[in-house]
Amino acid sequence: MTDTMNKSASASDSPWDGGWYRFARHLRSPNFGPRPGAATIDLLVLHSISLPPGVYGGDQVQALFTNQLDWSAHPYFQSIQGMQVSSHFYIQRQGELWQFVSCDDRAWHAGVSHYRGRDNCNDDSIGIEFEGLEGDTFECAQYETLQSLVSALAGRYPIAHIAGHEHLAPGRKNDPGIGMDWALLQRSLGLAPPCFPAVTKK
Repeated sequence: MTDTMNKSASASDSPWDGGWYRFARHLRSPNFGPRPGAATIDLLVLHSISLPPGVYGGDQVQALFTNQLDWSAHPYFQSIQGMQVSSHFYIQRQGELWQFVSCDDRAWHAGVSHYRGRDNCNDDSIGIEFEGLEGDTFECAQYETLQSLVSALAGRYPIAHIAGHEHLAPGRKNDPGIGMDWALLQRSLGLAPPCFPAVTKK
């Protein structure tokens, strides 16, 4: 009886329900698929997004990731009409955390990509979107949420690398851009320098 009770308590204490993080708001996206059987989930990819660009606080990003965006609501949306994308996580400006795809599954966030000697980074990465504009700065609350999230992810997956979309697809993507404080991330996450891309320290 004691062993059964201990196992039950351990399960309830876990921040995970399968690949779903218990401390995020869950909104399931249809835009995902299975990972290759041999995939090792060891890469975190940081992105930035806002819809329309530079406008914060709405629900347009959530609508995009769930194929519910009204393409006629803003002229910019017509330039991305029909796009089907997703990310595992989305961190809003005040630190609120959303999850759209189980981390055990493959989200559609990196596209054509190459990093640490591997192509198709969607196969073995977890995508994390910051609400923001590429090249602009991000909020302290976002970094704090990321710190907690990365700690939880590292407890479940063999995370060994953290990079920006710009490092996976140079010349095609520029996010999150120069506003991302990589030196702060390294200090706050307590991970060794080889886990990060070679960037200029602030």
